[in-house]
Amino acid sequence: MRTASAQAREIVKATAPALEKYGVEITTAMYARLFQNPDVKAMFDQAAQESGEQPKRLAGAILAYAKNIDKLENLGAAVQRMVARHVDTGVKAEHYPLVAEALLPAIRDVLGAEVATDEVLGAWGEAYWMLADILIAAEAEEYAKAA
Repeated sequence: MRTASAQAREIVKATAPALEKYGVEITTAMYARLFQNPDVKAMFDQAAQESGEQPKRLAGAILAYAKNIDKLENLGAAVQRMVARHVDTGVKAEHYPLVAEALLPAIRDVLGAEVATDEVLGAWGEAYWMLADILIAAEAEEYAKAA
């Protein structure tokens, strides 16, 4: 499993205030990018998208992750809910790169290149893949149980 370096974790924690302020804008922009793929769009509850519920939920999850990146045990229940939802909707390991390719540019689009520097996006990339690996492993266990 991948981990995020100490420097990356510090950068992620330092960006938490920006996420608190612009998180929903970031996740809305991320979904707009992600949903250019109709197969991926079909996996999501479009009513939750249109109401803004899903972008708000994801923004909250990303903020909680940023604040707790050094204390992942605090996120156990939230991770289990995400895993259950992902398994219910058929999320697979191959979907995670698509989300990364939508999320990281969305961060830069919303925060601007002066704030979302290459260093910041690199840190978020490390953090994203650290969490993605946790989710992928837990989801694989759930899929194996169901088989």
